[in-house]
Amino acid sequence: QVQLVESGGGLVQAGGSLRLSCTTSGLTFSNYAMGWFRQAPGKEREFVAAISRSGDSTYVVDSVKGRFTISRDNAKNTLYLQMNSLKPEDTAVYYCAAKFSIYSGSYYRSDPYDYWGQGTQVTVSS
Repeated sequence: QVQLVESGGGLVQAGGSLRLSCTTSGLTFSNYAMGWFRQAPGKEREFVAAISRSGDSTYVVDSVKGRFTISRDNAKNTLYLQMNSLKPEDTAVYYCAAKFSIYSGSYYRSDPYDYWGQGTQVTVSS
């Protein structure tokens, strides 16, 4: 059974930092490109960041570029999102997702991903 479990969310003040983790099980982690998505109240889920199987290729959306960093540790079957200089508009439930890929160096900016976590709440106060 495939499981993706996010952790690390919480309440922080604007300008603060959080590190989200996504631990995976039930899949061969190194065969999956990974992504982070978020959903703010009253809004649709949006893509935030993606990383290739190898970790060598990454992408983040313009609104978080320079503040967020996506990374992975294939030895630990874990995906990370380091979030610095947080803003109130970053408040959302953050989801990790996995997409099987035969390409070690490719990332994916859009759905469909194959597996999703349950999400972790990030709240940034002004």
